[in-house]
Amino acid sequence: MIYTKEVELMCPVAKGAKHEPAPIPEEGKWVHAKKIEDISGFTHGVGWCAPQQGACKLTLNVKEGIIQEALVETLGCSGMTHSAAMAAEILQGKTILEALNTDLVCDAINTAMRELFLQIVYGRTQSAFSDDGLAIGAGLEDLGKGLRSQVGTMYATKEKGVRYLEMAEGYVTGLALDEEDEVIGYQFVNLGKMTDFIKKGDDPTTAWEKAKGQYGRVDDAAKIIDPRKE
Repeated sequence: MIYTKEVELMCPVAKGAKHEPAPIPEEGKWVHAKKIEDISGFTHGVGWCAPQQGACKLTLNVKEGIIQEALVETLGCSGMTHSAAMAAEILQGKTILEALNTDLVCDAINTAMRELFLQIVYGRTQSAFSDDGLAIGAGLEDLGKGLRSQVGTMYATKEKGVRYLEMAEGYVTGLALDEEDEVIGYQFVNLGKMTDFIKKGDDPTTAWEKAKGQYGRVDDAAKIIDPRKE
């Protein structure tokens, strides 16, 4: 340790009260976090790239400072999906400090990591008040059956109105309209379920029919249009 001459000439003054860091809630406990291994938590966060053409939702499950589970979901940029594949290999097994200072390939993923780091080290996690936190694998619960990200894709113009393209339930195949051409429901096919049916031996046509569903007053529709062609 190197001290300047001015500091060397100073007389010592004893430190009085011991000021602990503020305790943060972690997995059902209040923790005075002083080291990386003091940090645990499960949380989600969103990041975006500099041109804001894409976004990343990142989910991390941290136990004693180590990332045990990572879910990387991306939207709006084709290159980002490949970056997510690399980031998922990079993240697990690293400390949250290592992950914060590692290039995760894509600006949006790096930004999401920064936002999650802040949540976790400040105790603002989803598992802050859950005894022992969440089990490894909890990150998959948001995906549901078929383990597909839930995506909403809607398009609209003033001239032709709205088109539902993708809902949480799946790929929209039909838009139900009433007599005044207002949307009253939609038909969809759950591509995750369809793929699972095919893997179990169903032919594609049978799998397509079994994975179909509808929402709203589809049965009352004056007409049903294909949102991608009509």
